[in-house]
Amino acid sequence: MDTLLPLLVGYLLGSVPFGLILTRLTGGGDLRAVGSGNIGATNVLRTGKKGVAAATLLLDMGKGLAAVMIARHVWPGSEALAALAVVLGHCFPVWLKFKGGKGVATMMGVSLGLAWPIGLAYAVVWLGVLFTSRISSLGGMSAAVAAPVAALLLGHAAYVPVLGLLALLVLFLHRENIARLRAGTEPRVGSKT
Repeated sequence: MDTLLPLLVGYLLGSVPFGLILTRLTGGGDLRAVGSGNIGATNVLRTGKKGVAAATLLLDMGKGLAAVMIARHVWPGSEALAALAVVLGHCFPVWLKFKGGKGVATMMGVSLGLAWPIGLAYAVVWLGVLFTSRISSLGGMSAAVAAPVAALLLGHAAYVPVLGLLALLVLFLHRENIARLRAGTEPRVGSKT
């Protein structure tokens, strides 16, 4: 049960589609019919609702953090399982036929929950690459890859395997973005295309 419950709780927390819910509640309709069809904050931003996008970002981060913290307090030692499950829940929610987000914000929350220095490194890389390139996907992928490296360098080697798996998942879910980056056609934040 100490293995199953953190997985279940993490998955269920992760599967709450905050972007979809908030967009509907604020009159934006079905987020899956906008832009990329993704349920994350970047696609919410394409609706023109900056506040809703910010709330989505914070709530998606929050569920990652919450899953890890709940696991730490209720099932000590199961944080990595909860971390994996919450990101999987976000990316593959059962309620949306397993078509969810790309896991970047939720992985930020997970990184912060596992060890705040990892979360800080994640945030610095994410924001640094985002602000210099103005490409959301590049910032998110860079941060995801930085997380297991930061865990190793900052003395949290126990979290390297789960963060490495999550980084691979984030990269896999961004495969279309990677193709556009290689082609020079990936949109920049704030552009109309």
